[in-house]
Parts: sequence; C-alpha cells; structure tokens
Amino acid sequence: MNPKFHVRFEKMVYGGDCMGRQPDGRAVFVPFVLPGERAEIVLTESKERFARGRLVTLLQGSPERVQPACPYFSRCGGCSYQHIAYTQQLKLKKDLVIDQLQRIGKLSNLPPMEIVPSPNPFAYRNQVQFHPAVQPDGTLSLGFKQEASDQVLPIENCLLASPEMNDLLRQLQLEPDSGIDRVVLREDSSGELMLVLEGTDPLPPDLTFELALSAAYTNPDGEVFSLSGNNALLYQIEGEDFVVSPPAFFQINLAVAAEMVRHLRGLLTVKSKLRVLELYCGVGLFTRFLAPYAQELTTIESSPSACFDFVENLDEFDHISLYEGAVEEILPGLARDLGAIDLAVLDPPRAGLNPKARQALISLRPDQICYISCDPSTLARDLKALTEAGYSPTNLRAFDMFPQTSGVETMVLLQRF
Repeated sequence: MNPKFHVRFEKMVYGGDCMGRQPDGRAVFVPFVLPGERAEIVLTESKERFARGRLVTLLQGSPERVQPACPYFSRCGGCSYQHIAYTQQLKLKKDLVIDQLQRIGKLSNLPPMEIVPSPNPFAYRNQVQFHPAVQPDGTLSLGFKQEASDQVLPIENCLLASPEMNDLLRQLQLEPDSGIDRVVLREDSSGELMLVLEGTDPLPPDLTFELALSAAYTNPDGEVFSLSGNNALLYQIEGEDFVVSPPAFFQINLAVAAEMVRHLRGLLTVKSKLRVLELYCGVGLFTRFLAPYAQELTTIESSPSACFDFVENLDEFDHISLYEGAVEEILPGLARDLGAIDLAVLDPPRAGLNPKARQALISLRPDQICYISCDPSTLARDLKALTEAGYSPTNLRAFDMFPQTSGVETMVLLQRF
C-alpha cells in the first residue's frame, strides 16, 4: 500500500498540479489542491527527486477555493481548474506562462503580457471527444478518460460543451460490438451538428439515424465515409467562412479564435506586399487574414484533410503556395529557394518545433516571427533557441482558449536584431 502524508502546498505549476513537500523534502505534485492548503495525500508515483500524488482528504482549505460546477470534477480527466474562480484562473495562467518563459526559456526582458479571457467560461467548445466503455450490465456508455487513468468515466452532460451537443450525447446509442473506439461531436457556427465515429473496421458499421444530423466514419487507415447529411461543417470567424471536414482540426473556442485573429492583424506593422511564410497552416484560419497583406504567401501543412479544406477556403487568392507534408521534411529544402521572408507565422502542435524545422526557420532569417503556441513549456524551449539566434520578443499575449483547464494559447511576436 502506498504511504499517506500530510502536506502543505506551496505553488501551482504548469499542467494543473500544485506543488508541496514530502516529509523528506522532496517535491510532490498533486492535482485539485491550491497553494496554502493542507491535505492528506497518497503517492501514486515516486521518483528519486520528486513524486506525484492523489488527494485523499482536504484538511485545511484555501479562501480562494470555489465549489466546482460539474459533478464529475476531479474524477474526469478534462477540467483541472473548476475549484478556482475564473478571474483567478486567468491570473494563474498568465503567471504560469511568464514562469515557463523565464525558467525554461531563460527570457529575462519580456514585454508586458495581457491575457484575453473567454467570453464564455463554460459551454464554449465546438468539439468534444468521447470514448466508449462497456458497463457491467453489458450496455455501452460514452465518457471521458478518468484523471490519471485509461478507465472511462461515463458522462451524461459536459459543461464545456454546448447544450445541443449534450442533447445529442444523451440520445446516442451504440452497440458493444459496433467496433467504435472514439466518438467526436462537432457543432459549427450555424448550429449544424456532426457525429464523427472512429473505429477498428475498414468499413463503417450499420447505423440508424433518427435525428437530422451529419455523420461520418473514419477507419484505421484514415479513410472517411460520409454516412448522412453534409460532408463538412462551416465555421465563421470575423465574417469569413471556413469549410472543415471531419478529420481536420479547427479551433474549439470560436470567440477566442476571433480575438487571436484580431490581435495577429494588429501586429502587422506593414499592411501590404509582405513575403509571408506560414507553418502548420491547417485549414487556413490565419492564412485567410494574412493573405490581403501578402505579396507572396508560402504555407506548409501535413494533414491531407486540412490541405483539402485549405484549397477551398483560400480559393480566391492566387498568390498562395501550399506544400503538403511535415514541416521538418519540407522546410529545409524549401528554405534554399524562398529568398527573403518578412514574416513567418507558425502554429505548431503541442510538441512545438521539430529541431530540423527550427533550424531551417532560423536559417531563413525572417525579419519577424509570430509564434502561436498551445503549450508554454515547448514555446519556452523554442524561444530560447530563437533568441540565441538573434531574435527578441517584442509582443506577448495569452488567450484563454480553454477555460476550466490548464490549457492556454500564447502568441509571441519576435523581431530579428
């Protein structure tokens, strides 16, 4: 049996945990507790220099603690901050971004940073992913992975999803032998719902639809089958429409995505004839708003479905080049032929820049780099390399794309000196 300890917690760390000290002085990281609180915990993982634990009993609470709105909180692995008031969540995320950039990135002269709140702290997601789990009575329930576990917690209502998606969730009925291992619900700007099923079989299962909705099935090879309704959704940002097919990624909080677009446009000091490079361009969200200012715009994206949507979304422009493939594979060769770049915009996945991609970007020596990140730790790592190559951050802003969770988007403008 793992030992239990009484621990007083000291500070929040990136990722949702709070840090305290074990009796032997080693750091211990535990979710769902706050600085200043005292709790009984049990260790779930023990390393030479630190440990991870689970809250057993809260012995002394913080005045900052609030009652979570969701009955699944602390069991579901989705939300990590519902025990913190929203204004405090914003301050915490701002402080943690700065901490990561200073501690990991060794950036000492950061520009002032604001964090843009989400207009809706709840019901903001336009996409939610569920996992099926067979219950003891043989029925199949949909839910989320539990905190620090692969076990699925059945969910009837997610407070981060729209009421319409929750209504659809409660009406879905899947058979245990359907072969479905993931269920994604999406909702576009007009309220159109899409059900995306992912399974282990090459062909989709037999399904009966009693609801008016769009549905698709994705097999293990990535092949997409349209089962009913439309084969894509339509999202609107700042008056522009974006077609998004079932496998393609799109920002899950449209109101905050619009704030990011407005901020990006405001960073463009020169308003025309820019030579722009965009890495990880997706379906073309930022591309659409960069295009009017660009003389030439070169983009790279690895997802075939995103590239397919990109072509439709940017069809009106004839000065955009799209290269399909991994940035680290395409950019090193492309860099030799691109010439001078005024602005590079990149929105990499959580892992940040691949070292080959990072080196190719540095070798291009763009005048400015706008780095959009969903992970402050990998952002800090990459900014350290960019500052060592002669860049300096001149504008820094965070965006609360994911209220109630530890996630945060950050946009940094760097200037070459």
